[in-house]
Amino acid sequence: MQNLSNNEVNEICKQLGQSSPKNIKQIFGGDIHESWLIEFENKKFFLKRNQRARNFLEFEKHCLNSLRSNIDEEDLIIPKVILYLRVNNVELLLMDWVDMQKGDQKKLGKGLGKMHLKSGATNQKKFGYPIEGFIGLINQNKGWEENWINCFINLRIKPQLSIIKESLLDIKTKDRIIKKIRSELIAHEPINVLVHGDLWSGNVGTDLGGRGVIFDPASWWADSEVDIAMTKLFGGFRKEFYEEYYKIMPKKEGFEKRILIYNLYHILNHANMFGGGYLNQLQDYIKEILNI
Repeated sequence: MQNLSNNEVNEICKQLGQSSPKNIKQIFGGDIHESWLIEFENKKFFLKRNQRARNFLEFEKHCLNSLRSNIDEEDLIIPKVILYLRVNNVELLLMDWVDMQKGDQKKLGKGLGKMHLKSGATNQKKFGYPIEGFIGLINQNKGWEENWINCFINLRIKPQLSIIKESLLDIKTKDRIIKKIRSELIAHEPINVLVHGDLWSGNVGTDLGGRGVIFDPASWWADSEVDIAMTKLFGGFRKEFYEEYYKIMPKKEGFEKRILIYNLYHILNHANMFGGGYLNQLQDYIKEILNI
């Protein structure tokens, strides 16, 4: 694990107008980036560091700022970006520190619903995102489509399918998947909102005041159901989360089938990143989709 260099710490202090930190503590748990708590006399920050030759943290900064412009901080907190720096080709993203606790998820659900509602009210006509991004380690394509089905297929599903070896998933099966997605979504009327994009339980929390916290986004303009579908993939979201969310963004008929369709993106992404057992899971998941 790489330590922060003196140059990196000095540049952060310079940008903040601070002397040396009184405490720097490495935080473990992430798979892609290294992270630290950096504490000064009267302020704590969360630092993420990426030394890969790709703009992971610049994308995250863009997502965090975009999401923050659509939240009601009475219910939902998104860490505020303080600095984005490059020091000797290393990305550094400094954010406000948020103390978290184990609490109920009422405000998390309410806050997410408000965020979707507010961004949806901007009447964004196209689906997609203006800059190249990432979902885990895999590219998340930039671009825009006027049609939701075309966006989901062309910008999300096809790029992931193209990575899977033909020996594991042949062209005929890939074509069947695309046709199935079209047939399942053709009668659906999506609500175009700015989504978090990677909304599993490891990317949410509750602050000390009981407000929901979301972080580590992979945002895009998409059907609001994309976020809710992902909450079903790995679990960890409680009854009160959905109750509060659906008070603001009512559940639509046919959502249970669309959960399978929308989560295919994340199943494909895990198979492409990790291989192994995820490839077997993908095969089973595709059979389930083709049989709905």
